[in-house]
Amino acid sequence: MSSPVLDCQNVTKSYGKKEVLRGVSLALEPGTVVGLLGKNGAGKTTLIKCALGLARPNAGTVTLLGEPAWALSAEAKARLGYVPQTIVLYPWMKVRHMIDYTASFYPRWNHGFISDLLARWELPGESRVGTLSVGQLQKLAILLALGHEPELLVLDEPAAALDPVARREFLGALLDIAADTQRTILFSTHITADLERVAGHVAILKEGVVAYFGTLDDLKDQVKRLHITAAQPFPPAFVLANTLDQQISGNQARISLLHVTPDLVANLQRELSATIEVENLNLDDIFLELHHG
Repeated sequence: MSSPVLDCQNVTKSYGKKEVLRGVSLALEPGTVVGLLGKNGAGKTTLIKCALGLARPNAGTVTLLGEPAWALSAEAKARLGYVPQTIVLYPWMKVRHMIDYTASFYPRWNHGFISDLLARWELPGESRVGTLSVGQLQKLAILLALGHEPELLVLDEPAAALDPVARREFLGALLDIAADTQRTILFSTHITADLERVAGHVAILKEGVVAYFGTLDDLKDQVKRLHITAAQPFPPAFVLANTLDQQISGNQARISLLHVTPDLVANLQRELSATIEVENLNLDDIFLELHHG
């Protein structure tokens, strides 16, 4: 079995008295596309910075491309692509000069791919970087991160400032990159529909820990909403294991659960003499349910 491209083990990180990460363990296998979800303040950006060696954990270990993240070699850094939330580029450079300047640092640069995206995204090559809109600046940062076709591409809210058309173009480019099974992508986003389109795996951060990490399909299989009509009113203290949210009135209940199985549903039907409708949830619903508890 191949080694993980990124391996975080029991990572903790505090800023002053505020503990942002509380023992995060997360391993990315080569060729996986992982979406990182979490509410504001959950620790997504801090985790990304620790993963890339931009912030030093207080405890735990991070290995990136087989090396300690805090002491990456130049060779390892050349295999990475990163788009941060806050983009800082040289404002006096023209767009085309910024691309050429960045390309000069890499022995391999896909000029054709970048030229195509530059045209499709309607980025003005002769404009100075300092005159670009927020959305244009984000597009440029994404281009600069893609050009050398990195083994690991890390994106922190990459489409936040893009309009719907540009987002579709960006996701299309991401899908093209993901088609190469040796390329690994980690991206955080608040837009669950974008994640569902491109990610095969999802990691959900909640209050500084990983609440879920696995395939998107498994998550959807495990989290369901049960609509229960029982023969008798539910007792006041009724609660099921792994309940995320529940609303009970008399003999009617709507309960969202983690780790729902056909056996669980069958047992509930028998024990409660109930009829049960199992509702499938989309990722947006699941994310909201996971943050009820």
